[in-house]
Amino acid sequence: MIKQKFGRRVVIIDGCRIPFQRSGTGYKNQMSYDLAREVLKGLLHKTELNPDHIDRIIMGTVIQEVRTGNVARDASLAAGLPNGIPAHTVTMACISSNLAITNGIEAIQTDHADLVIAGGTETMSDLPIRLSRNLRQKLMESRKSKNPSDYLSLLKGLRPADIKPEIPEVAEYSTGETMGKSCDKMAAMFGITREEQDAFAMRSHQCAQKAYKEHLFDDEVIPAMVPPDFNPIISDNGVRADSTMETLSELRPAFVSPHGTVTAGNASFLSDGASAVLIMAEDKAEMLGLQPKAWLKNYTYVAQDPHEELLLGPAYAIPRVLNDAGLTLDDISVFELHEAFAGQVLSVLRALDSDTFARERLGRKKKVGEIPMEKLNTMGGSLSLGHPFGATGARLVTTAANRLAREKGKYALVSACAAGGLGHALILER
Repeated sequence: MIKQKFGRRVVIIDGCRIPFQRSGTGYKNQMSYDLAREVLKGLLHKTELNPDHIDRIIMGTVIQEVRTGNVARDASLAAGLPNGIPAHTVTMACISSNLAITNGIEAIQTDHADLVIAGGTETMSDLPIRLSRNLRQKLMESRKSKNPSDYLSLLKGLRPADIKPEIPEVAEYSTGETMGKSCDKMAAMFGITREEQDAFAMRSHQCAQKAYKEHLFDDEVIPAMVPPDFNPIISDNGVRADSTMETLSELRPAFVSPHGTVTAGNASFLSDGASAVLIMAEDKAEMLGLQPKAWLKNYTYVAQDPHEELLLGPAYAIPRVLNDAGLTLDDISVFELHEAFAGQVLSVLRALDSDTFARERLGRKKKVGEIPMEKLNTMGGSLSLGHPFGATGARLVTTAANRLAREKGKYALVSACAAGGLGHALILER
């Protein structure tokens, strides 16, 4: 029997997402707020839920738009939800919507809510490009200027370099290192070859294409109506079913030249999208006559040294959550792991199947075990579907719940890495 720390059981009723798009394509003129609004409206339509039953809305996001400082609240109002529903926004890098979900679980388990919508939203199409600090300070001072001479005096001390905009990078603030370079180091540490990474990336695209052909996404991907023409976007546009080992092998290293193994072909791409799930107390679902898809069980968060183990969080989170639940890898029917990079996923798999890693890093006498590939990310993953930072976690949970129901499994395990050396794992039970 699975062990659980709290008495009140929390269930997932349903989840959905709008199609994930490569940045600069389908949603290039939309804000994260617009994408969140679309998915909230879509989830309500899909579940036919009376909005008056919603106690709280929680959304995750990473790259904050200053005009919508609390994007969960702004999107909730724009979606036409009642004004009286509290909504707040959380961030935890790539596991932000995982955090939104577990915050919702905690609110329900502690009787602060019965029904919560949790999810995430992200756009990489409109990054917050800043002016230099010196120029920003001058502009702030200009508000006190009253005549032309005052404005001219502000030019003193400005240099040509101050005019250059500051474009954000996908890099660790604490180390200054890009995630891709960190993955290259990790892949080398675990002996993951370029060919293994390319093969895993190709598998992700093939699984995603197969899932679309078999209409497996019909139950979770909803159309997005994008102005000004409102022609519906109905599918992810990052799936490359024509990927081959030959074409992937021709790509140059993206981060470490000339001998790096991470390329544009075996790394997740910049994406836009939004996702959401409907979770509630089991007794509330019974009262409303709603059929749950799964129980949301144990979960955990971990943190490692971002210098050495930036993307290795799942290798620490998975054994911890299994131990808390009294389960082993053999008990899990469905695995959904975030694919930041092919090398990252393969390094996690190798770490879990290593006695040395178990002894030296986990304090265990023997390895956690091997995750069977036939149970892992069978509908594709972030490498093929896309990775809008704040939205990936709710996608993983929705897919895991749907796979459990379809495959008639008992337990599913969701896990993801995140910037800062963070990691997360969660167990669902059908």
